[in-house]
Amino acid sequence: MSYDLILALAGFAFVSSITPGPNNLMLMTSGANFGFARTIPHLLGVSIGFTAMIVIVGAGLAQAFSAVPELHTVLKVVSAAYLLYLAWKIAKAPPPNAEGAARATPLTFLQAAAFQWVNPKAWTMALTALSVYAPTTDAGIPVMTLLIIAVVFGAINLPSVGVWTAIGTQLRRVLSSPGSFRVFNGVMAALLVASLIPVVFSGAH
Repeated sequence: MSYDLILALAGFAFVSSITPGPNNLMLMTSGANFGFARTIPHLLGVSIGFTAMIVIVGAGLAQAFSAVPELHTVLKVVSAAYLLYLAWKIAKAPPPNAEGAARATPLTFLQAAAFQWVNPKAWTMALTALSVYAPTTDAGIPVMTLLIIAVVFGAINLPSVGVWTAIGTQLRRVLSSPGSFRVFNGVMAALLVASLIPVVFSGAH
């Protein structure tokens, strides 16, 4: 992979990682509700899970989706259902220090990593990166090219999503009352549902 192509890939990785999406909205919500330290496993699960997803998809899973188009529909339905469930949980989450808040927990590392497989934006990012920046040979994507794409994305994605967690942590200081937390969680739940619009109406996967 040429130096110019790596720079272009880095730009795409930054823009796609820093812009709003399910991961970033959930991390900001977690930062506000649980603080930065408790959100670290969620944060690492997003970044490492997505990096692993690029490798697995590039190693051959993308070909399976091309061979069986119906898998796109299945993925879309599962993604929509799970995102709606997460939005409901966020909307119903008790404010910190409220009754029942002690039972509330942020996503674990494994939960966040697994979420990438039903995250429409993660699929779009991975498939776009692999189709645009990974020249395919008869034997598939060269291993070194696939590793470079994964490393570049991993290095840029982690601090990018960390910014959203930090923003949420700062909002924690502003949301000083239970009512403000309920409004915030309701707005974030609505935005998470809104992130499904491209999936439902434009056929994104």
